[in-house]
Amino acid sequence: MGFFALFVLAVGLSMDAFAVSVCKGLSMKKAGVKGMLVCGGWFGCFQALMPLIGFLLGSLFANAIVSVDHWIAFGLLALIGVNMLREAFSEEEEKEENGDLSVRTMFILAVATSIDALAVGISLAMAGNVNIWTAVLLIGCTTFVLSAVGVKVGSLFGARFEKKAQVAGGVILILLGVKILLEHLGLLG
Repeated sequence: MGFFALFVLAVGLSMDAFAVSVCKGLSMKKAGVKGMLVCGGWFGCFQALMPLIGFLLGSLFANAIVSVDHWIAFGLLALIGVNMLREAFSEEEEKEENGDLSVRTMFILAVATSIDALAVGISLAMAGNVNIWTAVLLIGCTTFVLSAVGVKVGSLFGARFEKKAQVAGGVILILLGVKILLEHLGLLG
């Protein structure tokens, strides 16, 4: 697999992380460098780590992973989306300056957005003609950059629309989970 094909793969894999980063930025009043680096770091590292793990596992667990990855991603994204909606409609006025960048939240989001990358790693192992280190580096760096940019984009949009933006972020996460589920079930092309 050539560099261009790996880059296209990296961009494709990073789209879920980019969308979640935009949603993360929606919940921030002002996205600073810290928020951008935290989101970019979590998503970039997990998007790089999962294909490496998948590559190392090879085809041993391919059937088990492919059969449940969409359900796990759907469940995690729906859970986070519902939580965002709940917070948007709660009467408490608890606006965090930097959004929730806790280890627990970022871990859940990073896992949810990188599960497909695990299956891609298995596919790369089966392809046999891939330099996994180039692939991992490219996927991780691409995801890092797009996720950091996504946080800033979301923050700029969210600063104007606050509660509506948080509702939109929750709905987007739920719809992203539904999209992943429908694609894997063959109901969405």
